Amino acid sequence: MEVKIGILTVSDRAHEGTYEDKGGPAIESWLQDVLTSPWSALKRLVPDEQPLIERAIVELSDQYGCHLIVTTGGTGPSPRDVTPEATEAVCDRMLPGFGELMRQESLKVVPTAILSRQTAGTRGHSLVINLPGKPSAISDCLSAVFAAVPYCVDLIGGGRLETNPDRVKSFRPGSTMSS
Repeated sequence: MEVKIGILTVSDRAHEGTYEDKGGPAIESWLQDVLTSPWSALKRLVPDEQPLIERAIVELSDQYGCHLIVTTGGTGPSPRDVTPEATEAVCDRMLPGFGELMRQESLKVVPTAILSRQTAGTRGHSLVINLPGKPSAISDCLSAVFAAVPYCVDLIGGGRLETNPDRVKSFRPGSTMSS
């Protein structure tokens, strides 16, 4: 079964066309390199407006059946950065360990990682993960947490995700770190 994955870029400038969206393509490229199971991307681009971010997450989850939704952008401390608030508003449960680990890994690269507010949560059968907007940070953060993503998606009743063990060894109880 093909798993639908939502890729949501949150950026005023990219939405206006004054800045090229590099975050969404970085997520898609990373997933293409890591996932071995069938999947397809549903891509969205919205400005830094909480109602629009919420609506996009809800549509990707409820209407389009995405079992994984990965956002990029809007996780900093500026007044327009509202992606975590939008995510919390539409999720059933929050998974703070994702943000904790992503910040810990990012601190190895840049001291300002403590300013990032990325988080994760579930909405029905969807796992929503907030990532920063910088492509190199996207790779660092996904690499840090993705070993747990396939099992999390299993637990919430989503489709099965398999990974290339040379890139990410996913973990499922009862097995050693496997694909």
